[in-house]
Amino acid sequence: MMNVPLLVSSMLERAERLFPEKEVVSNTDVGIFRYNYAEMGRRARRLASALHQLGVRKGDRVGTLAWNQYRHLEAYFAIPGMGAVLHTVNIRLSPEHLVYVINHAGDKVLLVDQDLWPKVEAVRDRLQTVETFVVMTDQSLPDTSVERLYSYEELLKKGEPDFPFPRDLDENDPAGMCYTSATTGKPKGVVYTQRSIYLHSMALGLADVLALSEADTCLSVVPMFHVNAWGLPFAATWFGSKQVLPGPRMTPKAIAELIESEKVTLTGGVPTIWIGMLKELEQRSYDLSTLRTLLFGGSAAPKEMIRAYEEKYGVPVLHAYGMTETSPVVSVGRLKSHQQGCTPEEKLELKSKQGLPVPGVEIRVEGTDGEVAWNGKEIGELLIRGPWIADAYHQDERSGETFQDGWLHTGDMVTVDEEGAIKITDRKKDLIKSGGEWISSVDLENALMAHKDVFEAAVVAIPDPKWQERPVACVVLTEEGRGRVNEEELLEFLRPQVAKWWLPDKMIFMDELPKTSVGKFLKRALREELVERFGLKQSVE
Repeated sequence: MMNVPLLVSSMLERAERLFPEKEVVSNTDVGIFRYNYAEMGRRARRLASALHQLGVRKGDRVGTLAWNQYRHLEAYFAIPGMGAVLHTVNIRLSPEHLVYVINHAGDKVLLVDQDLWPKVEAVRDRLQTVETFVVMTDQSLPDTSVERLYSYEELLKKGEPDFPFPRDLDENDPAGMCYTSATTGKPKGVVYTQRSIYLHSMALGLADVLALSEADTCLSVVPMFHVNAWGLPFAATWFGSKQVLPGPRMTPKAIAELIESEKVTLTGGVPTIWIGMLKELEQRSYDLSTLRTLLFGGSAAPKEMIRAYEEKYGVPVLHAYGMTETSPVVSVGRLKSHQQGCTPEEKLELKSKQGLPVPGVEIRVEGTDGEVAWNGKEIGELLIRGPWIADAYHQDERSGETFQDGWLHTGDMVTVDEEGAIKITDRKKDLIKSGGEWISSVDLENALMAHKDVFEAAVVAIPDPKWQERPVACVVLTEEGRGRVNEEELLEFLRPQVAKWWLPDKMIFMDELPKTSVGKFLKRALREELVERFGLKQSVE
């Protein structure tokens, strides 16, 4: 067989050759920007050429601090295409973590959206490896004392539109980097190779995964700084899908308008995004009829939210699971053919699971006494391995805690049913052990969010002298429910759904819940807030 390297550059070359007129639509501060893959390819090559002129070479890290916009898409292909490493920096990191990840990655150049420049300016004196800053704009450069500062558009004018991407790269060379959002401790860096990005992108096109194809219009709602926007920009470009990039104003209203105006067929994001979208849909009418897939990932999706989208708005929901360490797609909640005849309630239960491992990924579930049975009842930690699963953190001594004997230990506690479908019950540190029995905070949260007046809910454990731990529910009510819904009403709502000993000892009503930079509930911060506001003692982390 031919030993042809699996390279990111070949993905762009296919789009340039086969789909040159296919459109890329980008929402910007000054309105909608449109161009096609032929133009995108020329600009990506100009960027690679310009970076080479600036001294960027194979293996060098180039960081991006940018929204989901067309210049960021060009960087997605220009940087790994030339053999350098694309480091997508989380724009919502604290200044301390921002400095840490840039220095730890060793970024040589930073590409920064203009409105994000103040974040960089505030910490630039602490950045040890950055030699050059590029502001991604066609407007005037910010007033700064930085010497090596360039305008993206002016820089591109100096680049060659036919810059040849090297063909002698090793497919196992690093091509991308992303750091975990670090709910505790320092963020951990994950390096993606040319090969892993290529194979992960290929998997997204499989019929039983996302079935992404040339016929699709793909809206990347998940941030491009987070796990390569779940790999959607890479795969959509390779397959020739029309792409829609929502830009800096990613509100539910803006997303709904883009779905309607651009006739989006597939989009994806974390459940908190789609919870906000439901609120928007209740207030205004939008045509969502073109959507064939609304992808949920990042955390477990409440069953009632899935029901609302599918039954009220006619939007098919697909539940997926992954992590920064897994590129990220590991499993997808597609029904098997024989399950199509199930009742609507049975189908809803199946769709609320994280689903079957995608082809190429292997899983194990380990309990305290070894592997657990696949019976949908026994709980254990999910272990994963595969060609796009990381095997270590970048220059981090914590790797040994997570990567053992060729498996990624996820820290997610799951069950697996007889069909092989994964269901997350909790993070290992968030599972509540009460009286020797496990309580799933995720199941309690989903049950609470089925109440029509509950907007969001998060459940955490507090120590208990008799039972070891007991659950406390933190609830954000809808505007209609505030001042009307009380603790007893929610407990009554839960009683038919869960075991008596699962019922939270306390309901705490809050205006908002703390979240991570990518929209997940930040339970560590929630526990700290409970200590400060209510004097509740924290459970062991």
